[in-house]
Amino acid sequence: MTLSRRGLLGLAGTAGAAGAVGAGRRPAGSPPPGRVRTGFERLAADGYAELAGRRVGVVTNPTGITADARHVVDVMHADERVDLVAVFGPEHGFRGTAQAGGSEGAGRDPATGLPVYDTYDRSGQRLADLFTAAGIDTLVFDVQDVGARFYTYVWTLYDCMRAASLADKAVVVLDRPNPVGGLRAAGPVLQRPYASFVGREPIALAHGMTVAELALLFHGEFLGSAGPRLRTVPMEGWRRGSFFGETGLPWVPPSPNVPTPDTALAYAGTCLFEGTTLSEGRGTTTPFELVGAEGVDRRWAEAANGLGLAGVWFREAWFTPSFSKHAGKVCGGVRLIVHDREAFDPVRAGIGLLVTARRVWSGFGWRRDRWIDRLTGSDRVRTLVDAGAGVDEVAGDWAAGLARFAAVRERYLLYP
Repeated sequence: MTLSRRGLLGLAGTAGAAGAVGAGRRPAGSPPPGRVRTGFERLAADGYAELAGRRVGVVTNPTGITADARHVVDVMHADERVDLVAVFGPEHGFRGTAQAGGSEGAGRDPATGLPVYDTYDRSGQRLADLFTAAGIDTLVFDVQDVGARFYTYVWTLYDCMRAASLADKAVVVLDRPNPVGGLRAAGPVLQRPYASFVGREPIALAHGMTVAELALLFHGEFLGSAGPRLRTVPMEGWRRGSFFGETGLPWVPPSPNVPTPDTALAYAGTCLFEGTTLSEGRGTTTPFELVGAEGVDRRWAEAANGLGLAGVWFREAWFTPSFSKHAGKVCGGVRLIVHDREAFDPVRAGIGLLVTARRVWSGFGWRRDRWIDRLTGSDRVRTLVDAGAGVDEVAGDWAAGLARFAAVRERYLLYP
């Protein structure tokens, strides 16, 4: 089903009064003054009119909370206006206990008694059959993204949209902030031969969009007639370029290794080290802000600072990961210190670290499965870095593709 863009943009800006849930507590749709109102809060304030008469399933995880830190599943389950019949968990699971590349499996939510289904590693007809088995009419998506193409939640959204169309289910996407501002897109655009669960379609590495905007882009650019009946519920009060700390919303780690908004800020660049033999800081208290390996010394920080990259300093650091790569080994490396968030480009910083690590440390290497090509969306970054290219040369290689994506992206932005 193809809708006009006006029809896809979601609920009207005015909202009716919501009934109170829980004695002495603020209604879910009424956050304290000055806060951003999330898509869920606007849905609740409108009396869940979008879900009236529907058997509802929700894709969510620990980030699906209200402004006063109640989980949306608990709130909807307790509200007689919503017929909530199923919960679906993405990577890391509904309760967020699984590490990268894992999920919690199926079960029953002990708080509500609702059946919980596992979407991880399911797509197409297999996922559509799951929606049918759950007995839902409408699938609600409410998950906090971090703004990077290889963060799998946005591809869970994409897969759910495709599967919902196959199963003839409607999709409602509840928006949340892009925690790193979403002011602009950055980095290479995926080439389709390199598509995977860390990138299904050609979007930029740092896409600069919210999940509702991405849903509109997926529908308009990639799914078309194969897309579902789609509605989005935008936020109120969020401005493009605002970082998460400016929203007034509580931060819940979107996954076990993104503990803070500062982690999210670095993630689009330093997650590239997943594709190398170096540690990306998993198993430390500051994953993705620390990178390194056994045998790395102070020359790396010196070389990285010598690039003069805007908004960031690189400090010599030592750490011992408790799990993942180099677990239990003393590693030398660098810690990123972002001193100007507006000027900082995490993708350029990540490329700068790859370039300098290769130059100063003889142990530098790529993972044998060439995971770096999946993360960057082609083999170009890897081959250019191996050829000795600098940051500007690597970034220049993706400039034309990024400009094309940026023009497409503009058509689906919901916020000033």
